[in-house]
Amino acid sequence: MKKTLLATSLAMGLLGLSHSAIAGDGGDWADKYLTTVATQGEIGIVKVNPYDFAPLTAIIDLNGFSISDVKVRIEPKKGGSVIEYPVSDSAVTTHNGIPVFGLYADYNNTVSVEYNKDGKRIKEQYKIKTAPVKQLLFDGQTRSFPEVDVVKVDKQFKDRLYLVNHLGADDQTQGWDNYPIVFVTDTAGEVRWFMDWDKVYDQDTTKGIAMGFHLADNGELYWGQDHYYARYDMLGRKVFKRDMPRGFTGFSHAMLEMPNGHYLLRVAKEKYLREDGKRIDTVRDHVIEVDQTGNVVQVWDFNKIFDNMRDDLLIGLDSGAVCLNVDENHAGETMDIEPDAPFGDLPGVAAGRNWAHINSIDYDAKDDSIIVSMRHQGTAKVSRDGEVKWILAANKGWGKLSDKVLTPVDASGKPLDCNMNTGTCADTDFDWPWTQHTSWLTSRGTLVSFDNGDGRHFEQPAMPTMKYSRGVEYKIDEDKMTVQQTFEYGKERGYEWYSPITSNIEWRDDKDSFFMYSASAGLFTGKPGKHFINEVTENGKVKVELTVNSMAKTEPSYRALIVDPKQLF
Repeated sequence: MKKTLLATSLAMGLLGLSHSAIAGDGGDWADKYLTTVATQGEIGIVKVNPYDFAPLTAIIDLNGFSISDVKVRIEPKKGGSVIEYPVSDSAVTTHNGIPVFGLYADYNNTVSVEYNKDGKRIKEQYKIKTAPVKQLLFDGQTRSFPEVDVVKVDKQFKDRLYLVNHLGADDQTQGWDNYPIVFVTDTAGEVRWFMDWDKVYDQDTTKGIAMGFHLADNGELYWGQDHYYARYDMLGRKVFKRDMPRGFTGFSHAMLEMPNGHYLLRVAKEKYLREDGKRIDTVRDHVIEVDQTGNVVQVWDFNKIFDNMRDDLLIGLDSGAVCLNVDENHAGETMDIEPDAPFGDLPGVAAGRNWAHINSIDYDAKDDSIIVSMRHQGTAKVSRDGEVKWILAANKGWGKLSDKVLTPVDASGKPLDCNMNTGTCADTDFDWPWTQHTSWLTSRGTLVSFDNGDGRHFEQPAMPTMKYSRGVEYKIDEDKMTVQQTFEYGKERGYEWYSPITSNIEWRDDKDSFFMYSASAGLFTGKPGKHFINEVTENGKVKVELTVNSMAKTEPSYRALIVDPKQLF
């Protein structure tokens, strides 16, 4: 009987017929199936990839039973990393089963579960088979999915999981049109989760790049891509996927949930009316706040806030890599900035050109302000009414905003001797962040920034291999308008660790570490890049180093973030 029902189930599925199509005489086919087909444990059947979104997840169906106090453990391969987490009763009810996250690909996984059922504590194991990681095939590739190599992992960090927002395209000349290769690696270099890009990306209709990934406090994942922004849980259950508000487009880089449940989105404005009467589409220079239902409640127009007048850094940029417009044939050449440059995604001053390039947003609840990293200008704090509160950048070319530039000081608060023309400060390790990414606040009251280092001191060095990037921490005194550098890492790694674009840094309280992803290292080596995931202590001790190896040359990653399974369900 069991074999007959199972064969019938498979046959009906292949024919595209629903189970209800064979429920006869008022009987319920699903009930018969679940009560007559042998299950592995005391509850229901296992459904792999339950939402057709995350192939390395599963749900152990409740089958009508009531359970509570659930715990899950994915048994590791020999020498591998354990993934274990509790599951709230709410999550069990939401998914009508036990959510399973962190399965190995192409493997017969052993999953241990515990739960209370009918007054008893049940402990059992399930075997869950998974398919291989999905492959992306395109001309010129070396590998069909990024590979992670392990260089060093301190035993206290062995349980880490890193979500990587990688960028892959079937045509590397596409620029802002890439497949979203988003996956989770453990510290053994094994893929433990990935997003099926075909569920959110259509090559014929979707433009841009999926970016701005964050995990919310409840473990749900949110991000945006050009014309939409979305939120899903890590099993793939859709919370929402919304179009950008009418009149705004070009989402990339940054999306942030605010304490009030609203979202900050980095966008562009369509048919923007310039002072000269021209209507153009702007480039990465607006931030909007949308409420829980998608209504726009605030707009920050940085064309007006900063008057887009500073080209001092623009003329020192490497024309081979302006964000993701990568052209290795022009690596090391400076930009040619002309007043009448064409409109579009090109460096230049004034609305309609890539003058600001906002690539991160943070929110400071203590004074209801936002902090933005503008790759082509600097990092700045701006109030809700558009007042510039401070600027973290070399004090050159700022005009009427020059008094908003923070003054560098040493540990005793004494001002440093700095040259305004070069942005250098004598007899100190202090340096400004140059073409930086992810200027984010920390729980320690400081600000971290990934100092990419292009255009450092307003010029290109004599040799490209003289460039370097840094993860940096700053202590800002807003009353005294001063800034002190308190940590740096990466300068000592030289060109190998240099990322001309992308990348991120954050402070992690749980292990007292700076987590960094030098996400475009090796971009101009003529072979697939080797990008670095690191966790480093305050005294510079490297606790983790993994390398993410790209699928093709001139192919960067974007960012990475840490996933805590205990947060997910």
